[in-house]
Amino acid sequence: MTTPRSTQISLSDTPWYHIISRCVRRAFLCGEDHFTGKSFEHRRGWIEDRILQLAAIFAIDVAAYSVMSNHYHLVVRVDQKRTEDWSDIEILRRWTQLFTGPLLVQRYLTGDRKTMSESEQARVAEWVDVYRERLHDLSWFMRVLNESVARMANVEDGCTGRFWEGRFKSQALLDDQALLMAMSYVDLNPIRAGIAETAEQSDHTSVKQRIDDVQQICERQNTEINQQVVKISDSITETPLRGDDLRCEGELSHLAPAPLMPFDPTASLATTIPFAFDDYLELVDSLGRVVHPAKRGVIPEKTPVILTQLNIDAETFINCADHFLKDFGSAIGTPTNMLALAATRQNRYLRGISTARLLFDKKILQPAA
Repeated sequence: MTTPRSTQISLSDTPWYHIISRCVRRAFLCGEDHFTGKSFEHRRGWIEDRILQLAAIFAIDVAAYSVMSNHYHLVVRVDQKRTEDWSDIEILRRWTQLFTGPLLVQRYLTGDRKTMSESEQARVAEWVDVYRERLHDLSWFMRVLNESVARMANVEDGCTGRFWEGRFKSQALLDDQALLMAMSYVDLNPIRAGIAETAEQSDHTSVKQRIDDVQQICERQNTEINQQVVKISDSITETPLRGDDLRCEGELSHLAPAPLMPFDPTASLATTIPFAFDDYLELVDSLGRVVHPAKRGVIPEKTPVILTQLNIDAETFINCADHFLKDFGSAIGTPTNMLALAATRQNRYLRGISTARLLFDKKILQPAA
């Protein structure tokens, strides 16, 4: 039986999720359609840009992504507390960057509050509550992302109808081990598919962007480093408003992008990835040699440090590196966390517990007394 969306995405269980969305058509989402010879490579940029633009609006941070020929992957963290800290004005400004919004909302934002009746202001307050919930809602994030990409693709193809296979699929990431698995799996997609040799060549992935960012910083050591800052525009469009409609592409394309989540091995902030970036790159580099179709069976010279730190069985992790996310169902984590989630959901079993035991129930032998 299909798991309800409300239990698949439960922020009380975890704020971290792995997301997959797949194109329904035979014609490719991106890349080159070998049947017609037509290239859709430019659409990768559409998705990559829109992911980071929406992350600047929603209280959702992007840890990893990869855009493939007919699907894409995301690893995100949903920050509900951030929306609770935003003022009413901030909530309305963010929402109306994406949607036209009701006329009362526009009047409220343009400083017409003094002329509004109490009932009108009360109605605006109700919308604020609704928008506050939506701005940390992963389903709304994916709706805007997929709808805007589908509209652009339909215009380019001169057709109408469904573009995506269905609703996105999600996996809850219950702990640091699950987060590491998901991020490395997502970043290694182009290598696994044989369209890239190394992480540095894996275009339209988060690891490629991070490497490029590091290289740019190194080249500018003696100059001022350009810092990415998300700025919320105070301007309100003068386009006639018809209600809560998604804005046209001409307006959405000007949204400022958000940076990717930073790495911080101290985990001093909840909004960071709790690993060292160098250790993560070491893991991706080692796995890249294993999962590439032309190099399967290559054994790393040494166990990546990050696997030892997280008590992950290196041999099992490497052997199933190209399919372990498929071995799990709606959640990924250590056996203890998965059993706890099963109890919370009142399930007798969660798919993937046996794989979790192989990966994370590593026995550390103690020396004899």
